[in-house]
Amino acid sequence: MSATASKPVYNRKNPCIARLARAYDLTGAGAPKHTRHYEFSLQGSGMEYLPGDSLAVLPQNDPDLVDDLLQVLGADGSEMVPGNDKAPKPLREALITDYAITQPGKKFLRAFAEKAGPESELAGLMEPGREKDLESYLWGQELIDLLMAAPSVKFELEELVGTLQKLVVRLYSISSSLRARPDQVDLTVATVRYDSHGRSRKGVASTWLAERIDESTEIPCFISPGKGFRMPEPEEETPIIMCGPGTGIAPFRAFLQERRATSAKGKAWLFFGETHSEHCYFYKDEFESYLADGTLDRIDTAFSRDQETKLYVQHRMLEAADQLFDWLEQGAIFYVCGDASRMAVDVDRALHKIVERAGGKTEEQAADYIQAMKDAKRYRRDVY
Repeated sequence: MSATASKPVYNRKNPCIARLARAYDLTGAGAPKHTRHYEFSLQGSGMEYLPGDSLAVLPQNDPDLVDDLLQVLGADGSEMVPGNDKAPKPLREALITDYAITQPGKKFLRAFAEKAGPESELAGLMEPGREKDLESYLWGQELIDLLMAAPSVKFELEELVGTLQKLVVRLYSISSSLRARPDQVDLTVATVRYDSHGRSRKGVASTWLAERIDESTEIPCFISPGKGFRMPEPEEETPIIMCGPGTGIAPFRAFLQERRATSAKGKAWLFFGETHSEHCYFYKDEFESYLADGTLDRIDTAFSRDQETKLYVQHRMLEAADQLFDWLEQGAIFYVCGDASRMAVDVDRALHKIVERAGGKTEEQAADYIQAMKDAKRYRRDVY
């Protein structure tokens, strides 16, 4: 058997079991949100990855939320129900490990609306054409909210779990290079916590990682390849421009570790943004060491709350329009990672303006230039 054939294949049904090796906060006490760095040991697993890949993590639900849900259901958790593999298991265990119990899925909503009756608000919102109204109604609500608000709606326990979606894996951009950190995979994760409808909410995976794992916890995971988010080969002279505000910095930390480990030739430029330089400059010392040894040629930072007028990465890009366009003319690949709904849109708009202004092009010509970059795979996005 060849070495390639003997490598283990990991997936959802056969995950790699990683263990926490180290974790620490990336944000200080005064930060408006909590972001944490995790290092997981892959010792003996044989699992491999490349910069640009993501780690798929199968988390567990919050036991406190499960207990609240059991109370609403009038159950003690020992009742046997089918797990998502159809094998019977205690209800409490199934709700922790098998089923999604935060955002209600369509199958649950249809069953709930049918039980609530045709005159119920939810039944009306389930009508075709009212998708936006339904989305607005459900914002900030979880399964438990709907059940608490309608105590007359009753489910048999097996019937209830039959309406629930499987607890799905969460994908996190890997923030390490296997060449630089053998037998290890790092993540950069913002812990999701917020309040809505009078209840405290927690991100399923992010708070599982932040609050409920230790070195003994089994972390089921596997690699999700990022084939469209690869670096140039180290011997190539192709410049790279990386734009990664917040946790979008993750793959670019991996890129820079890989560049140092392989003595990559092409130039590298990083844009990073967060709220405050004092509390939220992730990996500052590491990035400065890359500047010092030439792994990184330039870094531009934007800390939005450090001055009266909010400053974001797209503003830094526009300030450096001439130099950035010059890099694009040299064949640079432009990468962006992070929030899809606002940041990536603003960065894309800034990129068009840069090509217009610094390139002396019309709006249409700039659009054609950016499209040509996309066609040549020189504009690469990992947004979510």
